[in-house]
Amino acid sequence: MTRDSPPDLLVLHAVRISGFADTLVIAHRSGFDAAETKEMLHDAEAHGWVEHAAFAGTGGWSLTESGRTENERQLAAELTRVGGADEVRAVYREFLPLNALLLRACTDWQLRPTAGDRLAANDHSDPAWDAEVLLTLAGIDRALTPLAARLGSVLTRFRGYDTRFTTALARARAGENTWVDRTDVDSCHRVWFELHEDLIATLGLDRNAEP
Repeated sequence: MTRDSPPDLLVLHAVRISGFADTLVIAHRSGFDAAETKEMLHDAEAHGWVEHAAFAGTGGWSLTESGRTENERQLAAELTRVGGADEVRAVYREFLPLNALLLRACTDWQLRPTAGDRLAANDHSDPAWDAEVLLTLAGIDRALTPLAARLGSVLTRFRGYDTRFTTALARARAGENTWVDRTDVDSCHRVWFELHEDLIATLGLDRNAEP
């Protein structure tokens, strides 16, 4: 049984995971060239599933409400086809406590409370503080590897989250601080956010209803 997803699902899902992105980003995320991706995006637009918007000199694609519904319908059908729902749910249960650690680590990367200001920005002048955050992220990185392998055995589209996280963490450890939490690079936070969105979309869950 093939574990690969149909091209139209991958492109629509890439829009869902990215939130708002241009054609090149969607192409990279879905694994197709720009011309193929553009054609599939226009097909999805004709169905009313995606829309393109431009402002401040930038443009990108996002899902419509009907597109979100269609994406979740496709994902549910795919999960049923491969018989992987139980395994994805099991991984998701193990993901949640790691998610809490990740969110805390990103907060600590952004803030370093002082005696007079509990919301003081972290200026990264305390190497011990930053090292503790990076140590937490390293633990998350190690835990993610087997989870990603399990997800990848269900559907190939889940592959790559662990290697992307490891790459981002390596850059952060090398002194590129933005690779922990910035959203405009493939940072630890961005990779994790996309994985989280992928899991809840695949399982048809509501992020706001999580414990």
